[in-house]
Amino acid sequence: MTTIASNLQAVRDAMMAAAAKAGRRAEDIRLLAVSKNFASDALREAFRAGQTCFAESYVQEGLDKIAALHDLPVEWHYIGPVQSNKTRAIASNFAWVHSVDRLKIAERLSEQRPANLPALQVCLQVNISGEASKGGISPAEASDLAHAVAKLPRLQLRGLMAIPAPGDDFAVQRMPFAQLRELRDQLNQQGLRLDTLSMGMSHDFAAAIAEGATIVRIGTAIFGGRG
Repeated sequence: MTTIASNLQAVRDAMMAAAAKAGRRAEDIRLLAVSKNFASDALREAFRAGQTCFAESYVQEGLDKIAALHDLPVEWHYIGPVQSNKTRAIASNFAWVHSVDRLKIAERLSEQRPANLPALQVCLQVNISGEASKGGISPAEASDLAHAVAKLPRLQLRGLMAIPAPGDDFAVQRMPFAQLRELRDQLNQQGLRLDTLSMGMSHDFAAAIAEGATIVRIGTAIFGGRG
């Protein structure tokens, strides 16, 4: 097997082990390959190894890869900051946006989603660790924004996304993921129907799976370091 294929298999095996330990079904957790800063050839290699969902953080880089891989049935996710002048390109080319943190952005995505495409699947980014350097709403802001976004046409609010502060201890890693899960459950008690927790990366996805992640975003463990 090639390196990317063997890396993918190792990640899948680790996800299955984490799911089994948590008493969960592995098929309920999606693997999202974070492909920013890697060439289209690397994505083709991952696709040949069975990976069909890819995530980009920069709009133009994502558009270039979407064009280069137009012959492949790939599902494209956008996970980076969403700027107002980029919403049309995002709404027209991606299936998912994980990083909505303002109503204005959600409204623009809703208005600019082409009518011939399925509803744009969106998650609200929550700054669960309260880091000043990271985007996302505070947990206290989640309810108002979630209810407003859920009413917008051509969008489907699926859940919450977070990038917690890094930690090495498994128990410490689990804490912010548990907080995000609890926030999702609170919103559902308010009448929303959120089924997605986009959380966990190469260094902490096992902890995220233990706390209910439904999408894990893995880059380095699949493609290697970005230099």
